[in-house]
Amino acid sequence: MGVAADRLQIEPLSGDHDRSRFTSGSEPLDRYLRERASQDIKRRISRCFVAVSCQTQEIAGFYTLAATSVALDALAPDIARKLPRYPVVPAALIGRLAIASRFRGAGLGAALLADALLRSARAELGVFAMVVDAKDTAAQRFYEHHGFTLLPGDAARLVLPIATALRLPGGL
Repeated sequence: MGVAADRLQIEPLSGDHDRSRFTSGSEPLDRYLRERASQDIKRRISRCFVAVSCQTQEIAGFYTLAATSVALDALAPDIARKLPRYPVVPAALIGRLAIASRFRGAGLGAALLADALLRSARAELGVFAMVVDAKDTAAQRFYEHHGFTLLPGDAARLVLPIATALRLPGGL
């Protein structure tokens, strides 16, 4: 069965998911999913969400979400001037995002990103923005393509206000 025929469902990682066969091409991300994700969930450090094939139950991709904050003075002036003068604003951090090699090129990265943004927008606590630390230039380009901008003075940390994400063409 081809990747295009696979219907995927995004759900919280649980002990029922077989993480042992997940291969994204990034050993640190693969190892994280296999060895550390469950511990981080138990310790309430982050939450992990997986895209699972409805046919095979194979994990096609995953991302993690955690709470973070952004210094008000680190935001672009046009964004910061619209916010209360608190020293930091609340944000959600996508700590990791990976797609299994055989599922690449089908738009799953964008779908996982949209899911993370929607979960953050629906959170029952204040979340002003989504933050991500791009691991390389390709990752930075991916996030910039989806509306993220570099924090001024930071070479790898990108931010996207949730309200901005909700107004993007095509929506989330």
